[in-house]
Amino acid sequence: MLFPPGTEPMRRNIEIKAKISDLTAITERVNAIADCGPTLIDHEDTFFRSSRGRLKLRKFSDSKGELIYYDRPDSIEPSECRYIRSSISAPGEIIEILSRSIGIRGVVRKRRTIYVIGQTRIHLDEVEGLGKFIELEVVLLPGQGATEGVRIARDLIDKLGILEPDLVDKAYIDLLNGGVG
Repeated sequence: MLFPPGTEPMRRNIEIKAKISDLTAITERVNAIADCGPTLIDHEDTFFRSSRGRLKLRKFSDSKGELIYYDRPDSIEPSECRYIRSSISAPGEIIEILSRSIGIRGVVRKRRTIYVIGQTRIHLDEVEGLGKFIELEVVLLPGQGATEGVRIARDLIDKLGILEPDLVDKAYIDLLNGGVG
């Protein structure tokens, strides 16, 4: 089904992010309850200026990437994120086009270890210039409310021993840019 521009249904998830000091300990806790993983991915996210939400190009290689738009509030609470992703085969050219037309905010480089628990993607991230983090993304199913996703996220926060003082309310790009959105 084709949708007029700007009306495509956006995917939704509930997200939470926390700084981690002991990567080995959190990896052991995640491994103990994960349905699958680990999958290791190195990638580079180039963020572009956007009047609303965040727009980034995730580059996996010279011939593989994703253009991603997402919108979510900056909060330490589990929050709903709406996003659209599109696979691309020429990430360098798209970066060049977007940088010339709307400008680059910055670049985030990270090594990501991905696990899956039920409908939740768990990311253990080592972010260049920032340190180590855990992200939970509870992928909401069609018709599933955000309240159920928040419940699932809170349950995993407890199971994994994530503490409130470690929760982070900003995107990596904003942390790298001194906390400025």
